[in-house]
Amino acid sequence: MASDPAQQAADPPAVDGRRTIALVDDDRNILTTLSIALQAEGFATRVYSDGEAALKALAENPPDLAVFDIKMPRMDGMELLRRLREHSDLPVIFLTSKDEEQDEAAGLALGADDYITKPFSQRLLLARVRAILRRAGPPQSPGGDPQPGEATVIERGRLTMDPARHRVTWAGKTVSLTVTEFLILEALASRPGVIKSRNQLMDAAYPDDVFVDDRTVDSHIKRLRRKFRAVDPQFEAIETLYGAGYSFSDG
Repeated sequence: MASDPAQQAADPPAVDGRRTIALVDDDRNILTTLSIALQAEGFATRVYSDGEAALKALAENPPDLAVFDIKMPRMDGMELLRRLREHSDLPVIFLTSKDEEQDEAAGLALGADDYITKPFSQRLLLARVRAILRRAGPPQSPGGDPQPGEATVIERGRLTMDPARHRVTWAGKTVSLTVTEFLILEALASRPGVIKSRNQLMDAAYPDDVFVDDRTVDSHIKRLRRKFRAVDPQFEAIETLYGAGYSFSDG
């Protein structure tokens, strides 16, 4: 088990090549169980029993991925994600209860990469964690130097996407995207003008047979548009084709 949650803010990053997962939940049984399961699969873990304690630690020493419970005292998972997204695109999975469907949609709108409904199996959580880390790619090399076989930069009009460094700019201005948002935009921008159905976008962003429904993709598209309009109020490059899907226009 990882050390006491109150001490997690001072934890150093893993130095043995393991990916680090942060767990934020006020249920210590869940923290203990998930931490043991993740460590058994080769991950390093950090645990936090409330959002306030986690926020400072996640900002100062980011893990590779975080798992947030929504319902927590002091600062719930929604507020933690909202504040984290002000300066970080850290991949985040939400834990929700069956009666929290609105929370799921709100979490996706805030920039969560995925969500899991309680009760859930440890195998399911491990599968989601691995899928998102694969989508995020390996840790960037020191100095950010390109590596052999890295994907080439995508340039479409005012859009520039660098998959190797997970960087996006619009008319020279940086747009910070989550892993899922990046993959959806990449699928659209790779073939401008071609309509991509929701199923095709799901396959691009969730390639590991993870079930998601239509509103998940729609929530990510809405957030993508909102982010680009924050740097360009006239942004209209992501087009909706009602009944068919979405397309990207580089005109």
